[in-house]
Amino acid sequence: MDNPTRPDDWEWPRHELIRWEIGLTAPATRAFPLVDGLPVGGPSVVIMAGPCSVESESQIMATARAVKAAGAAVLRGGAFKPRTSPHSFQGLGKAGLALLRQAGEAVGLPVVTEVMAHTDVDLVARHAQILQIGARSMQNYPLLHAVGETKSPVILKRGFAATVEEWLGAVEHIRARGNERIILCERGIRAVETATRFTLDINAVPLMHRLCDLPIIVDPSHATGRADLVPEVSRAAIAAGADGLLVEVHPQPALALSDGQQSLAIDQFADLVPSLRRVANAIGRNIP
Repeated sequence: MDNPTRPDDWEWPRHELIRWEIGLTAPATRAFPLVDGLPVGGPSVVIMAGPCSVESESQIMATARAVKAAGAAVLRGGAFKPRTSPHSFQGLGKAGLALLRQAGEAVGLPVVTEVMAHTDVDLVARHAQILQIGARSMQNYPLLHAVGETKSPVILKRGFAATVEEWLGAVEHIRARGNERIILCERGIRAVETATRFTLDINAVPLMHRLCDLPIIVDPSHATGRADLVPEVSRAAIAAGADGLLVEVHPQPALALSDGQQSLAIDQFADLVPSLRRVANAIGRNIP
């Protein structure tokens, strides 16, 4: 049998139209600007880096300056933190948002941070250029609808027990409200292996490029849960076609209030970026 081809009138974004047959021609990734002058989904691989949580003004400022100098194009940081235990650090909330925005403006980087509730979308969007939907919120439909009604780029993390079809269904909830500026984020799924925090589904990177027209980035920090594995997994993600990385970096990982074990120190991140550039260049891409 001949390989199937997509009919001329085939349309995206309806995820019900996904074609699973082997040999289907992949759609072109639709690049769009995160902010003016910073596209995602094109030839450039976008590096987003910063601490898991905003802890203090000195911590976020030191990290912002360092990741900017090393080559990051976006500053990441958490103000509202969904933690497994209610006794763990939950983030600084509104104060953390203000510090993150201040740090981004000081070094000239756009910022991305997680929004956890639909009632907080307007608040977070006033401080961050890019909104993140965390893995635990992938099927929080009121939240998906709320970010869908904004004009902000949205990073949609895959739930750690979600199938690809469920992930794409979440995409549709955002798109149905009018927001097409969606970036997928593969951050590891829960599998039988326990040596790492999660298992990175590297298959998802080329697969999603074949199933839809959205950019996809990888979070090697959560996927591994181990800082010593982040460099290799980051390089593998770029080699597989990831349009960006979301990397946790902290000035003193051993003292971090959250996820210190998976955070790179500043010098480790600075050492990593040149190797990422070499991988990107080897496959015809670049890191700005």
